[in-house]
Amino acid sequence: MRRAISSVLALLVAGCSVGFAGGGFPPGVHTVAILPFDNQTTEPTLAQQVNLAVKQALVSRLGLRAAAEGQADAVVHGTITRYDPDEPAAYHGQPGATGTPNQVVVTRRQVEIYVDLDVVNQHTGNPIISLKGVQVIGDYDPGQVEAGKTKALGLLVDRLVTEAHSKW
Repeated sequence: MRRAISSVLALLVAGCSVGFAGGGFPPGVHTVAILPFDNQTTEPTLAQQVNLAVKQALVSRLGLRAAAEGQADAVVHGTITRYDPDEPAAYHGQPGATGTPNQVVVTRRQVEIYVDLDVVNQHTGNPIISLKGVQVIGDYDPGQVEAGKTKALGLLVDRLVTEAHSKW
């Protein structure tokens, strides 16, 4: 019974969030321009991937419309400050051959992305959202770094959406 009530409440909450377009943004903020993120890393495609993820979050999850910078109600500025694509996340020891030391076997790796992000109201010049030093981590099986990057970007988007919703 308790599980059924929890499930119904979860569905109601999830259903409600769909109906709030632009939630967390001041009245009059309906459009957004996402400027190219500054990329302080050595990964050349990362800025484009972050830009796309942020745009999808603001448009599809928060109900804003994309616009050119001069016509937008809000502008997103951001910097990718660090990217570590191959950090060990889980490992175990394995005995070496006779006479050799034990070996460490990495069974899970993780991508770490660090971002600064600001959403500024173009009408007032005031920040709507300001995230500094956000770290997102996506774990992956060895050899599947893109899967880890996708997870990390998903967490960045979730953080942005949560921050916007917390402004209600």
